[in-house]
Amino acid sequence: MLTIENLSVRVAGRLLIDEASVRVPAGSRTGLVGRNGTGKTTLFNVITGDLASESGSLTVRQRCRVGRLLQEAPSGPDSLIDIVLAADLERAALLAEGEHATDPERIADIHMRLADIDAHSAPARAAAILSGLGFSTADQARAVSEFSGGWRMRVALAATLFAAPDLLLLDEPTNYLDLEGTLWLEDHLARYPHTVIVISHDRDLLDSAVDSILHLENGKLTFYRGGYSSFERQRRERQMLDAKFAKKQEAQRKHLQAFVDRFRAKASKARQAQSRLKMLARLEPAAAMVADDVRPIVLPAPEKTLSPPILALDGVSVGYEPGKPVLRNLSLRIDDDDRIALLGANGNGKSTLVKLLADRLAPMSGRITRADKLRIAYFAQHQLDELRPKDSVYDHVRRLMPDEPEAKVRAKAGAIGFSAQRADAAVETLSGGEKARLMLGLATFGGPHLVILDEPTNHLDIDSRAALIEAINDYPGAVILVSHDRYLLEASVDRLWIVQNGGVASYDGDLDDYRRLILSGKASDTRNHAEASERKPGAEARKTSGERRAELAALKKRITVAEDLTRKLAAEIDNIDAKLAELFASDPGKAAQLAKLRTETAGKLAQAEEEWLDASTAYEAAQA
Repeated sequence: MLTIENLSVRVAGRLLIDEASVRVPAGSRTGLVGRNGTGKTTLFNVITGDLASESGSLTVRQRCRVGRLLQEAPSGPDSLIDIVLAADLERAALLAEGEHATDPERIADIHMRLADIDAHSAPARAAAILSGLGFSTADQARAVSEFSGGWRMRVALAATLFAAPDLLLLDEPTNYLDLEGTLWLEDHLARYPHTVIVISHDRDLLDSAVDSILHLENGKLTFYRGGYSSFERQRRERQMLDAKFAKKQEAQRKHLQAFVDRFRAKASKARQAQSRLKMLARLEPAAAMVADDVRPIVLPAPEKTLSPPILALDGVSVGYEPGKPVLRNLSLRIDDDDRIALLGANGNGKSTLVKLLADRLAPMSGRITRADKLRIAYFAQHQLDELRPKDSVYDHVRRLMPDEPEAKVRAKAGAIGFSAQRADAAVETLSGGEKARLMLGLATFGGPHLVILDEPTNHLDIDSRAALIEAINDYPGAVILVSHDRYLLEASVDRLWIVQNGGVASYDGDLDDYRRLILSGKASDTRNHAEASERKPGAEARKTSGERRAELAALKKRITVAEDLTRKLAAEIDNIDAKLAELFASDPGKAAQLAKLRTETAGKLAQAEEEWLDASTAYEAAQA
C-alpha cells in the first residue's frame, strides 16, 4: 500500500526524517508511534502531498483513495447526518447526477453503481458511526453549528470513517473522545476492511485495534509485526542485540587500531597495517543507543495525612441553572487513599462532578463535608489556556514562591521537569506535553490531599503516560481520574463510579465488563448494571489492585530504608578505615578494637545489602 525509499524530510531547517525506508502492506492496521516532535504528523503531510520531501520517494498504490482526519472542525447549518453522508464523494456525485440525468442508459449505470457501493444503506451506516461516537438520534438531525468544537471534531471523525478510504490516516483520533467513544473506535478500527495508519499514544488502542507498529526514531522508520506490547518486547530485544554488537565491534576496532599503531612504521608489517586500516574503514558504526529516559512526574505528598473520609456528600444536587440540576441527590464518600475513575459518556456530568468536588461549583442543595485543612489539586485540559504564553516556566514557579531564593525556585522547576535552560523557556515555545507537565506541577504544588485529573493524557506521549502512572501509584493521597485512556485507568485506580441519568453510582464490574457493555449497545443500562450483585468478582479484582498498590508501597519503603542504612554503614566503614590508618602505628590496642568494630559493621552492611536486594527483587516481581 505504501512504499518509502530513502526518504528525507526537513521542516524549518530541522531534519525530521533521514533516509528512511519502509513498506506498509495493504490491508494492515498500523500504529505510527514515536516521541512527540519526531515527525509523525510530518510524515502524514508527505503522504497526502501537503509537504514535499527533500529527497527519496514515497509511493502510494495506484488508484488508492487516501482519507485523513482533518484538524478543522466542520461548521454551518447542515445536520450531522448530512455532513457525514456528504463525505462519500462518489455517492453524493452519483445522486446529484441522477436527479438531472435524462439518458436511460446513463440512469441505469448510475443506479447500478449506487447498488455496487451499497449507497442505499448509507444513511444507516452513517447513523451507526455517529451513534458509536456518542450522538443520539435526535442529535444527528441537529445543525453542526449547535455543537462545541470537541463534538464537531467527532463529526469530522465520523465523516472520515464513513468515507472508508483505501488508506485511512488518523492523527490522535481519541483526543476528542471520552472512554466510551474510544472503546467504540477501537472496535471499529479492528474491523476496518482497508489499510489504516493511526498516530496514537493510547496503548490499549495500539494493542487491540492494530496488527503492526511503525516506529519513527532518530529519523528512521522501522516496521514491526504485532501490537504495541509485542513491539516493546521486540524493540528491547533489538536494543540488547545492538548493545552486544556495539561492544563486540568496539573491541574489534581497538584490536585493529592497536595493530596499526604498533606496526605502521615497520616496513615488514606495513602491508598488514594497511590491510587492517581498510578493515577499520569497512566497520560500520553500530546504531547509537540514544537515552530514552523521560523525566519522572512527581505528585508531592501532603505534609499531614487526614482522617477519612476527607470528603463526603449527603443528598447533594448541582448544576448551572436554578431549578435545573445536572446531578441530583448525590451521597458519596472519598477516603484519604482512594483511587477512583469516573465512567460515563461526555455530557452526563463528569466535569460537573469534578468541579463540585474541587470546590469550583457550589451545590444547589444538600450538604458537603470536607476534612479540616483539606487541600485539593484540580487539573483539566482547559487550564492550559491559563498559562501566560510570554512568561517562562521559572516565572510561573516564582509566582508560587515569591519570597524564596532563586536556587530554590529553580530546584522546584527542575522537580517539575524543567531544569537548566528549559526553565527559562517561554511557555509559548513549549510542546503540548510540556505545558501539561507544567500545569500539573503548578496544580499540585503545595502537596494536596486529593488530586483530581480531568483528561490528563491528551498531550502526553506513551512514555510520559507511563511516568504519570508511576506518579499516581507513588502518591499517598486520594486521586479521582477522568480519562479515555483505559491502560492508565487499569494501572492506577481501584474503584469505579459511573455518572449517568443525573446520578453517580458505584460500578462493581471491571473495565472489561464496561467495554463489553458499551459495545453491546446497552450503555443506557449501565446504572442498573452498576448496582447488580453479580459483579462482585470485578469489585474483588479492584480490591486486589488496591492491595497490590499497598504491597508495592511497603516494598518501596523497605528499599528506601535499606538504601539509607547501606549508605550510613558504608560511611562508618570509611571513617573507621581512616582512623585505622593512623592508629596501627601509634596505638595498636585501640586499632584492634576498631578492627573488630569494622568487622561487625561490615557484617551489618552485608545484611543491609541483602535486604535491599531481596526488597528490590520482590518489588520488581510485584510490578510485573
